[in-house]
Amino acid sequence: MIVVTGAAGFIGSCLVSKLNSEGFNHIIVVDKFDNEEKNKNLEGKRILESIDRDDFFTWLDTVGEKVEFIFHLGARTDTTEFDKDLLSKMNTEYTKQIWEKCIQYQIPLVYASSAATYGLGEYGYDDNQENIPNLIPLNPYGESKNDFDKWAITQEQQPFFWAGLKFFNVYGPNEYHKGRMASVIMHAFNQIDKTGAMKLFRSHNPEFKDGEQMRDFVYVKDVVDVCYFLMHHRKDSAIYNLGSGKARTFLDLVKATFKAMDKKEEISFIDTPADIRDKYQYFTEANMAKLKSIGFTQEFTSLEDGVEDYVKNYLSTHSYY
Repeated sequence: MIVVTGAAGFIGSCLVSKLNSEGFNHIIVVDKFDNEEKNKNLEGKRILESIDRDDFFTWLDTVGEKVEFIFHLGARTDTTEFDKDLLSKMNTEYTKQIWEKCIQYQIPLVYASSAATYGLGEYGYDDNQENIPNLIPLNPYGESKNDFDKWAITQEQQPFFWAGLKFFNVYGPNEYHKGRMASVIMHAFNQIDKTGAMKLFRSHNPEFKDGEQMRDFVYVKDVVDVCYFLMHHRKDSAIYNLGSGKARTFLDLVKATFKAMDKKEEISFIDTPADIRDKYQYFTEANMAKLKSIGFTQEFTSLEDGVEDYVKNYLSTHSYY
C-alpha cells in the first residue's frame, strides 16, 4: 500500500495517476474530500481506500505494518493565509506526526516543502541544509514549511529514508479547483480565452524590464517523476530543490501560451498591487545539482513544451491527468 496525502489536490492527484500508470493500484488517498470540484481530480483513478485526513493516524495505527511508502503532499497551501496557528497545525505539526509514525512503522517518507521558504533569495536558491535556519520566508505559509524543515534536519530519530522537496512554481493539469492560487499558465489561458489579451504585472524594480521578472516554472509531470524516482531510490535522505533548474520570464510563459492557443500576442502591463509589491520575488531558480548528484538524470520539460502539452491536451478540453 502506498499512501498519498493531499491526494485530491493538484500534485497529489497527478502522483496517483503516475503510480497507476506504473502498475501501482493499492493507493490509499488521504484528504478532506469536501470540495466536489477538487474530487474530480481522482475520478477514474485506481484507489484502494479513501481516508479523511482527520482519521488518518487512527487508520495508520491499524495497518501501519502494511504501508510501503508515504507521500505527504497535503497542506494548507494558500500563500495569502495569515492564520499562523492554522498553518502551524496543518503544515508543521501534522507533518511531525507523520514523521513520527514513519519511524514507528518503518515507512519511508517523501514530503512537500516549498521554494516559499527561500523568501527573497538572500541566501540564493541552493538546497544546502546549513542555510535552512537562516532563511527568511515572506509569508506565514513559507514560515510553516521552513519550520518543519528546520525541525526535520535536527532530529536524531528519523525514518530510515526521507526526503523533503522544495517545490518551485509547479504548473500543469488538475489545478482547476485552485482559483487564484492556480498557476500563471492557467490564469493566462483563461484570460486570453476570454479577452484575447493578457495583462502582466509591471516591474517596480529598475533591474528588471516589464514582464522580465523570472521564475523557475516546473511541469507537474516532472515533479511526479522525481517522486517516483525517490520511491525506488530510498537512500540519501535530505531536503532537495524541485524546479526545472532554469529561470524563465513571465513574457516567455505568456508568449508560449498564446502560441499553444494559436492566438496573436496581445500583452499589456498593470501595476503590481501595493500590498504585495514589497514582497514580490523578481527571480527564483532552483539549483538542481543535489538531486542530480544522487542519480536523477532525466531532463526537465522545457517551458515551451510543458505549456504546449498543458494547453492543448488539458486546458483546451478541460481534461484531467
